[in-house]
Amino acid sequence: HVQLVESGGGSVQAGGSLRLSCAASGRTHSTYCMAWFRQAPGKEREGVAGIGGSGTTNYADAVKGRFTISKDNAKNTLYLQMDSLQPEDTAVYYCAQDHSPFWYGSRWYPDVVGYWGQGTQVTVS
Repeated sequence: HVQLVESGGGSVQAGGSLRLSCAASGRTHSTYCMAWFRQAPGKEREGVAGIGGSGTTNYADAVKGRFTISKDNAKNTLYLQMDSLQPEDTAVYYCAQDHSPFWYGSRWYPDVVGYWGQGTQVTVS
C-alpha cells in the first residue's frame, strides 16, 4: 500500500507563486509515475503535470511555462512549483501515483491511477 500526503496549498493573489509537496510512503518506488491533478468546483478532475520514473515530464497546455513538476527520490517527495498563478488555477490539487503511466500526451487517465492523496486547496484571487 502507498500513502500520499500533500501540503503547501493556500491562498495567493493573482501573479503569485506556491509550491506543493507530496510525500510518499509505504510500498512506493522511484520508478513509479507520479502526477498532479486538480479539480475545481463543478468540474471534472484534470491532469496538470506528470513525471515518469526516468524523469520525463508532461504538462497540460493550461500550465505550460508556469508550473514545474519535480521529485526528490531520496525523500520520496513530489513537488509542483506554481508561478504566475491565475484565478482559473483555483482548485483542489491531488497527488497521484501508479506503477504504470496514466497519461499519454495531452490525454490523462485518472481512472487507472492506483493511489491518490487527500488533496490540498489552492485559491487564487
